[in-house]
Amino acid sequence: MNKGNAKILFGLILFTFCFSLAAHAQGVIVPIICDVRPCRPPRPPIPPRPIIPTALPVKSINIDTKINGQVATTHLEQVFRNDTPYTLEGTYFFPIPETASIVEFAIWENGKKLVGEVRTREEARRIYEEIVRRQRDPGLLEYVGKNLFQASIFPIPPHSDKKLEMTYTQVLKAESGTVAYRYPLGTGQRNWLEPNRNEVARGTRPDKVGTVSGRIEIQSKEALRNIYSPSHSIDVKKKGENSAVLTFETSEKNLLDFQLFYGLSAQDFGMTLLTYREAAKDGFFLLLLSPKDNILERELVSKDIVFVLDTSGSMADEGKMEKARSALLFGIRSLRDGDRFNVINFAGEEHLMENDLIAADANGKRRGEEFVKKLAPTGGTNINDALIAAKKQFDRNDRPKILVFMTDGLPTVGETNVEKIIGNFDKEKVEGLRLFNFGVGYDVNTTLLDKLASENSGAADYVEPKEDLEIKVSNFFGKVNFPVLTDLEIDFGNVQTELIYPRKTPDLFKGMQIALIGRYKTFDDNAVITLRGKDGREMRTFRYANLDFPQRNEENSFLPKLWAIRRVGWLTEQIRNNGEQKELKDEIVQLGTRYGIVTPYTSYLAMENLQIDGASRSERRVRNEVFRNSAPNAKKEQSGQGAVTLSQNTSRQQNTVTVAADAKDDNEIISFSNNYSQQVGTKNFYNVNNVWQDAEFDEKQRNNEVRIKFASDEYFDLLAREKELAQFFALGEEVVVVWKGKVYRVVK
Repeated sequence: MNKGNAKILFGLILFTFCFSLAAHAQGVIVPIICDVRPCRPPRPPIPPRPIIPTALPVKSINIDTKINGQVATTHLEQVFRNDTPYTLEGTYFFPIPETASIVEFAIWENGKKLVGEVRTREEARRIYEEIVRRQRDPGLLEYVGKNLFQASIFPIPPHSDKKLEMTYTQVLKAESGTVAYRYPLGTGQRNWLEPNRNEVARGTRPDKVGTVSGRIEIQSKEALRNIYSPSHSIDVKKKGENSAVLTFETSEKNLLDFQLFYGLSAQDFGMTLLTYREAAKDGFFLLLLSPKDNILERELVSKDIVFVLDTSGSMADEGKMEKARSALLFGIRSLRDGDRFNVINFAGEEHLMENDLIAADANGKRRGEEFVKKLAPTGGTNINDALIAAKKQFDRNDRPKILVFMTDGLPTVGETNVEKIIGNFDKEKVEGLRLFNFGVGYDVNTTLLDKLASENSGAADYVEPKEDLEIKVSNFFGKVNFPVLTDLEIDFGNVQTELIYPRKTPDLFKGMQIALIGRYKTFDDNAVITLRGKDGREMRTFRYANLDFPQRNEENSFLPKLWAIRRVGWLTEQIRNNGEQKELKDEIVQLGTRYGIVTPYTSYLAMENLQIDGASRSERRVRNEVFRNSAPNAKKEQSGQGAVTLSQNTSRQQNTVTVAADAKDDNEIISFSNNYSQQVGTKNFYNVNNVWQDAEFDEKQRNNEVRIKFASDEYFDLLAREKELAQFFALGEEVVVVWKGKVYRVVK
């Protein structure tokens, strides 16, 4: 290419499509081969046909957002990669939010920053439709949006990176004291994560996306509460009551737009309400509660706590005893002066540090440390007597009562029958007890620990051999050491609610947040929610007015799946604790299939009942390996790695606050989105014989089916009439969608 053509030419286009959707998409470059501008129109292919990706792979994405008041300024850096041997021209699309305006756009070439020109919206629409028809790439339908930014980029040299920068500002909505921010990170990823037909035929795939990271800084005149993302795991660092910095990193498994919510409230306990409701259906709601940050020492509730530690011979293995000792010492040292405590160790029999609870003052803590430092592992495991002895330590008072139980083994001494141990523990009635169990390793009875915890307002957790016992237990002590409000009750007033998870509202601790999700039947645009709870001996009441449980609200479409995940977790726990019942199993299968949730049943349903084809033998093996510890026989296991993994997965589902399908470990996956299953909006689709089929589709509905040829005039006319269908049609050239009482089948 001569030097005269080496300069970069591009145009900036900002326009509104004739289609209109709330969904957004990440920036994408659609390339064509172009050695010299003006680029020649595509000619009929002459074998061998040059292979270029449908969209250029993304090497990295970095998002830096500053929110001041309700004005958000987002700066984006995207690096694309051209790994072909050709010079390319690319058409760049980026959907900006409705209220946003572009501050700056730049393309970097040899350290130079270039600015472009504006084209008409008619020309932009023509370019877009021409590309969709020419490429025959349904994934580009994901870029249907109210406002789309477009740039034409040339040249993109072979085997090179292309860096783009963009800055835009927008005014964020605030409803009922809740501010919402959304960055279009996810939808367009299908264009550069999945191979096109030519790439499959030639055995090539586009590169995977590289680093994706984000940083959001929030400054507000009002106190920030309930900072929450349903789409990604975020790390939040508060800077006082009015500012915070949160960061996140994500992977190609997470195809979701980044969503962020935060509340503005000066109350002692901030409340955030999010809702979703389709026409003529029950609604879903998410209720977030958190205490203020600047809690005074006198506002904290003093507690009674008993630590029970297994010191049987097996605790000597793999340094478990020393790690448990360090964790227990941390728990004792972090107690507050108003607390009371005791320590019990057990092997064949139990040993009490003191006959009764002692004050957690300097002398009491010193006594506790001396006792713990002398503990040594020896003997068997008498769980029954240790639990009963611990429960007898609590007397009748209004203080929070916490029992922390750590064991690495099965009951081998005294009473060993699990049901009898549970029955014996229930005989000793202690009002308001919270039992937190820690199983160390795989040789523990998960049924015993899970059921005891669930029936006593607590939780069970497990420390796998690869995990650090000291860190995990110490983190737990750090969370529960500062109770602020206990014995919570929530009254929804005139709004009829049901199936709220967790079933029992947990206590509120300093620095923690409670997330309740449920369904609602009635609607009220001026609802009042009342929160009651104990602050020590005193019962306090908080009233939240002017809340909206709407008759219809199609924002927050993540809520149905989030509710379904928690519901599945609760149903699975009922089966594990009480045995399998057909109606419970059927509901798990229905929810798992409908929303793409990993369960002990639906992982096999996807392989067998749907008869998914097109996967190689090795791919099938990998998919089965992902779900290996969720196999149906794991429901019957009480101990071992499979039982521990299933218990952990069940707990994650019951406590999840995100619908993301990414996880650091395959065993931590609670929902899935891959080449065989995709979640789009509130729908889940399965790849059945290379056709993306709506999970709601039933063969009996074929008589009410509308067949449409992909990329035909009829196809685009339908999208103009039924705008919401674009997000589903974007899955591929063959799609089956159940929509408004009809079945739409897109065919080649």
